[in-house]
Amino acid sequence: MNDKRARTSEGKYRSIRSDTKVGTIERKYGVDLGVRPDMKLGNYLQKKGYPSLSSMLRDADSK
Repeated sequence: MNDKRARTSEGKYRSIRSDTKVGTIERKYGVDLGVRPDMKLGNYLQKKGYPSLSSMLRDADSK
């Protein structure tokens, strides 16, 4: 997977706000999450049991 996420000066990923729409994440990272695009990212991660966007993207990339 391409490293498309912005990093801080320490090399850590910048956090993504939980009120970001799933449709934005799908377009930005080229994944299809199979839910409505107006769903909030925080709700999606909680519903699916992911602790973070990074872990969700790793799982989506391995499928």
